[in-house]
Amino acid sequence: MVTAAKRTSQVLTHMGIAFAIAYAMTGSLVFGGLAIVIEPLINVLLLPLHEKAWTALRRRSPSERARYLVIAGEKLSQTAMHMVVAFSVMYAATGSLAFGGMAAVLEPVCNVLLLPVHDRFWNRLELRVNGKLQMA
Repeated sequence: MVTAAKRTSQVLTHMGIAFAIAYAMTGSLVFGGLAIVIEPLINVLLLPLHEKAWTALRRRSPSERARYLVIAGEKLSQTAMHMVVAFSVMYAATGSLAFGGMAAVLEPVCNVLLLPVHDRFWNRLELRVNGKLQMA
């Protein structure tokens, strides 16, 4: 139950970030709405595939140092994936390279900064629900 709520919240967080950036850049509810539907959906669909591939690489890491390098590569790759999706959606919606470029920078940075906080909250909640974390 908590996992389903976490995923739903993750989608809503992506949607909120996408809308806020698209609306701020264009002043259009239509473009903001388009960003809400398309951009987060693409990212949410691609992210599990991305995580699966990088998890396999982490498991094959011969040392702790190599594992940390793989984690760094994963985060860079995740950011690049978000940038490509954000650019593509905004460029397709507006036809503007400038708006596409701004979205490519702002949207992934917001997601990479905010989603770990989001996930940490949901992970702690899940531990509490399962009785594995004591309230302080």
